[in-house]
Order: sequence, then C-alpha cells, then structure tokens
Amino acid sequence: MLPAHLTRAAVRVLDWLADKTLPPEKTPPHQRLGRRGEEDAYFHLRKLGYVMVARNFRSPHYRGEIDLIAWHKNILCFIEVKTRTSADIKPAEAAVDRAKLRELARVAHDYLRRLPPSCQFRFDTVSVYYGASNLPRFELFQDAS
Repeated sequence: MLPAHLTRAAVRVLDWLADKTLPPEKTPPHQRLGRRGEEDAYFHLRKLGYVMVARNFRSPHYRGEIDLIAWHKNILCFIEVKTRTSADIKPAEAAVDRAKLRELARVAHDYLRRLPPSCQFRFDTVSVYYGASNLPRFELFQDAS
C-alpha cells in the first residue's frame, strides 16, 4: 500500500493529465470545487487517523448521499463535506441544517442495516475553504448532529 502523500501526488498528477488530454468538463464550477474539497478532506481525515470505508454512498431507498464513511477509533463516522472559497457570507458547516441531517440519517440508517446493531456511529462535518493561496483549510466538527 502506498503512503498517503504518494497516493495524493499520484491523484494530482492524474487530475493534471486529465485536464490536459481530455475534452473540457461540462460539470459546473461549483460541482468541481465540491469534488476537489471532498478529495482533499479524504486525505486530511486519513492523516487524522480515520480509516475510510466508502465514498459518495447512496441508498437505493432514500434521497441523498453521504460523502465519506470512515472508522475513527471504534466509531463509524458518516461525514458530510462542505466546500467554499470563503467563509465571509455563511460558514460552510451552516449548510448542514436539520433537513440535511435528516436526509443523511435516512441514508446512514440504510448503511447501518449491514452492520451489527451494537455499532456506534456519529455524524461529522468537514468544512473545506480555499483562499487566495488555493491551499485548503479544514475545520472538523465531530458529532455534528
């Protein structure tokens, strides 16, 4: 298995090659920013000791998606990632309101059906901000429910 920094470098090189060789993406800029934030959050959380088990999990029964699912110590974490270029107007984590948490809880419940009933879990939120330096800044909110 590759160390995280090598994996991240490989992903960056592949992204760069895709930008140079593939036709332009028709995805809106805000979706590209969100995908980049999820990718950077993935590597950031791995550095913090999270063990990733799923990305972009969707339930066949409920609307919505869970960005990341990971084990942190002995707790299963359902992680919502919010990405912004600035926190000036509204912080990213404020977008995870009651309605969003209810939607995530339904999808998480569907995921939990596969695990033992005694499994401990929580909902985390990661805010990713890209400023002028274009380097990500992270804020992690554990047990955000």
